[in-house]
Amino acid sequence: MIAHTVLAKGHWRDQPRDTITLDEEDRHRRRLRMISDSGFEFLLSLEKATRLHHGDGLLLESGDVVEVIAKPEPLLKVQARDGLALLELAWHLGNRHQPTEIREDHLLIRRDRVIAAMLAGLGATITEVEAIFSPLNGAYDSRHDHQH
Repeated sequence: MIAHTVLAKGHWRDQPRDTITLDEEDRHRRRLRMISDSGFEFLLSLEKATRLHHGDGLLLESGDVVEVIAKPEPLLKVQARDGLALLELAWHLGNRHQPTEIREDHLLIRRDRVIAAMLAGLGATITEVEAIFSPLNGAYDSRHDHQH
């Protein structure tokens, strides 16, 4: 069984045949043998590498859908004294090509003691959390649906 199409969250209605739970890294794929949460095997074969989001559906050639579930992972919640300071921290992360999820009052990044020490040295408050990680897509990625 092959999945050639990603159906964006909210753009499919049928009950899913199954679910597949993936962390952020495993949700950015083009072609990969996958095993659903109940053990159903299928091939993901997309035209180009695509970031899968929580709630997306993978359309199988049979017409069935496998729902993508984002797996919580160990992250750092980065906070600053004000919006300008948070913007400066985001700039430093971007300058280091650090995947970052941007929220209104904080940033989320993967746990990394070196990056955490740098941010703390710049005045950030760092908290370890377990959460779904959905960093921003690159500027040249055609899917810009910020889902927060």
